[in-house]
Amino acid sequence: MSRAHPIVAVTGASGAGTTSVQETFKFICAEANFLAIFVEGDSFHRYEREEMRKLIDAWERTAGRTISHFGPEANLLDELEALFNEYGEVGAGRARQYLHDENSARLYGQKVGTFTEWSDIATGSDLLIYEGLHGGIVTDTVNISQHVDLLIGVTPTINLEWIQKLYRDQKDRGHSIDDVTQTILRRMPDYIEHIVPQYSRTHINFQRVPTVDTSNPFSNIGIPSPSESLIVIRFNDPNQTEIEDIINAIGGSFQSKEDCIVVPGQTFEKTLKFILTPRVQKLVINGREERAQK
Repeated sequence: MSRAHPIVAVTGASGAGTTSVQETFKFICAEANFLAIFVEGDSFHRYEREEMRKLIDAWERTAGRTISHFGPEANLLDELEALFNEYGEVGAGRARQYLHDENSARLYGQKVGTFTEWSDIATGSDLLIYEGLHGGIVTDTVNISQHVDLLIGVTPTINLEWIQKLYRDQKDRGHSIDDVTQTILRRMPDYIEHIVPQYSRTHINFQRVPTVDTSNPFSNIGIPSPSESLIVIRFNDPNQTEIEDIINAIGGSFQSKEDCIVVPGQTFEKTLKFILTPRVQKLVINGREERAQK
């Protein structure tokens, strides 16, 4: 962790809603004129899209188990920790981009599903913000969470997470429901071993809970709307005064446990800004003061 060069990480499985939280951070930084470096976890995948597809088949045939982006074998976790370590020390590091779609690929003259070259990140930033699968991962060889000043977990209940993935992969990526279902099953061991434990290391968790029946997530019932959801927020170091302030500011919210509050789903964006803005401001102000003293 670094007072001079703070790091924020938003961690969660694909389709969990981490991108929405990252957009809130972008809004907060833009409004306050903070210079942030944004890093996507996908850029630290080890293999390009076509390579990964071939490896999945090969592992299932020869290794007796599968490989997935949730696990360490398919990611450059050493490089991610090196970035966090260098940024925390001197505000520098190296990163690259993963080209998800035709628009981004066209800019670099490359194929979709490939990586750009590694390059130095911009210097002089106020903070680094990571969004991806492994912001809080700990393995036998790396400890990413130790470098993070503010670790945010984003996770729907498991059935809702599957519904969101089924919807996204069918609508945006043209996959069949059978293909998506097989992906969910293939990833499950890595999900349990490497994704779930991160939520016990976070400073704050945001968990979306549907208030409608999602008993069969594979029945194409559609994603519950924000008004059909609640957001459970857990603080690892709860402050009762802050909790009371949130309850007073967010209509329909209540405290469910000493470290948890519940807010209506349609207030998610407002609640994010209310909770995250003062934390980002504190990190940046402290960082600027620390750098000025050096």
